[in-house]
This record gives sequence, C-alpha cells and structure tokens, in this order.
Amino acid sequence: MLILGLETSCDETGVALYESERGLLAHALHSQVELHAEYGGVVPELASRDHVRKILPLLREVCRQAAVAPSQIDGVAYTRGPGLIGALLVGAAIGRSLAWAWQVPVIGVHHMEGHLLAPMLEPNPPKFPFVALLVSGGHSLLVDVQGIGRYRILGESIDDAAGEAFDKTAKLLGLPYPGGPALAKLAEQGDPQRFRFPRPMTDRPGCDFSFSGLKTAAINTWRALESSPENRADVARAFEEAVVETLAIKCRRALHATGLKRLVVAGGVGANRRLRERLWELAAELGGQVYYPRLEFCTDNGAMIAYAGWRRLAAGQGEDAAIEVMPRWPLDSLLAA
Repeated sequence: MLILGLETSCDETGVALYESERGLLAHALHSQVELHAEYGGVVPELASRDHVRKILPLLREVCRQAAVAPSQIDGVAYTRGPGLIGALLVGAAIGRSLAWAWQVPVIGVHHMEGHLLAPMLEPNPPKFPFVALLVSGGHSLLVDVQGIGRYRILGESIDDAAGEAFDKTAKLLGLPYPGGPALAKLAEQGDPQRFRFPRPMTDRPGCDFSFSGLKTAAINTWRALESSPENRADVARAFEEAVVETLAIKCRRALHATGLKRLVVAGGVGANRRLRERLWELAAELGGQVYYPRLEFCTDNGAMIAYAGWRRLAAGQGEDAAIEVMPRWPLDSLLAA
C-alpha cells in the first residue's frame, strides 16, 4: 500500500511517500523560517499562501525521487488538525482533490499522532505500549500509548507549551527567530551553576506542565542584569536546564504511574541536545529505553503523516468527501485502529 502524506499545519510544507512493504520511499520539506523571520513569528495568512505555492512542486519532486507515478498511489493522508486553520485547509483541499481525481481513499491525520508515531520510521522502532512525551511549539503532552488511537493523557501544559516558552524567552532575550534553537545554542556557552530557576509544578503531584512562570523568572532575571553576551548565555542556560529537568521529572512520574519502561520523545523540542542527554540518563537509571525520531523528523514533516495515514487506512478507516479541518482536536478523542 503506497500512501502520500501531506503536512501543512503551520509553517512547514511536508510531502512524503510511504510504502507498507518498503517503508519511506521519499520525502521533501520546505521551511518558511525566512518568510516569517522579519515578523518574529508565524503570520498565518503568509503561511497559508506559501503552502499553496510549494505543495505541488514538492509533490512532483517526491514522486520523481521515488520513481512513482500518481497512478501507483493507493491512498492520501493529510494533516486535519490541530494547527492554523488556513494552513490546514490548504493540505485538506489538495489532499482530497488528489484522492478524488485518483479515486483512492483519503484520511485526515491528527498532527500530534503523527509526531507520536514518527519513531516508527526508524530501524529500531518502539513496541507498544509506551509513554510518549510530545513537546513542540504548540503542545506539551505526556501520553500513555497502548496502541494506535489508544491514548490516555497523563499530563499537559496548562499555559505555555515548552517550545512556546523557549521561543518567547528567546525573543525577550533579543535572540533571532526561530528562538528555541537559538536559545539552545546560546545556552551551550552559559554557566549552569550561576542561576537556578524554578522547576514549575514539580512540588505537587501529577504530570501537568506550566512554563509561563519560568519564562517570567528568566525575563525578570535578565532585566536586572547588564546586557552582555555572558549574562545572556547564563540566563539561557538556566532557563534550558529548568525546562529539561522539569520534563525529566514529569517523565519519571509518568513511567512510574504506568509501570512502563519505554519512553518515546517527539516534537520539535525533542531535538534539544540537553533534553536528549537527560532523558537517556533517566532511561539508564530506570532500566528502560528512550526512543526518538531522527532529527529531521522531530519538526513537522510529511513522513510522519504518511505513516500515520497508512496505519489508519490499512485498518479500514477513511472519510467522506466533505472538507473539514480541526484547529483544536484532543488527541484522546481519536478512534483505535
């Protein structure tokens, strides 16, 4: 079964072809970072228009890489939500139009399910069940994963997501867009002993997250200092350490509560080097394993949508001809596959 995957939830256009027997055949990604950089964040209308411009050229490129003709494609998967409504509508309209023209089934995929399943594209994929930490610019979730669509939310952010807190703090520190990677790079030069910021919500039970207070603590500290490269790096390091340690504490709680030993980490923040080091340490300490997608699949991409779509379509799921997207879509509302 050969599935075309389309990702257009925010500011990256992703297209991929996944084949059930041979795995991922080809994928291509266009990032809108340069487009949005002068505004310091994603402009939804510009994002939507850029998806329109890029998605079909990327589709032709992926088909060329895989030596696949459109007539060979057996199904189409696109990101139905969550995300920016205009951006989602681009992928939904094109995905459904192609499926109608090719007379193949089509499925709308949950963006975070795509991230959750991205490690399945690796040579040594995790087996069910496992705990998943999904951390991105828009989401911070801990999920008990028993199978495809069998998800129980263990904890989520009650305010800023981890990636959002990274980006906002970086912007207030005067770092360029995109802020999260810039802050993480700067933090490598900082002194980890100079400042210690709070580990929010770790003094109470549960696995929920809150990063807005941590962001405020970092900014208040920075504003009280002389503006220098050394001070900026030390604040960045303290902020990163607080986020990483908070995530590690919550992961430990989630693994303990479920009795599971396998941890999957996905989403853009999953590419953070310090977070990976800390969670590897945690897994070794607990006698467990931690799984990540390759770095290029931590951020949004079409490969994860193609894979998730294949799992859904192979289970006999599909949709009618109506075009409907879900800017907000709870992960634990999905059907099992």
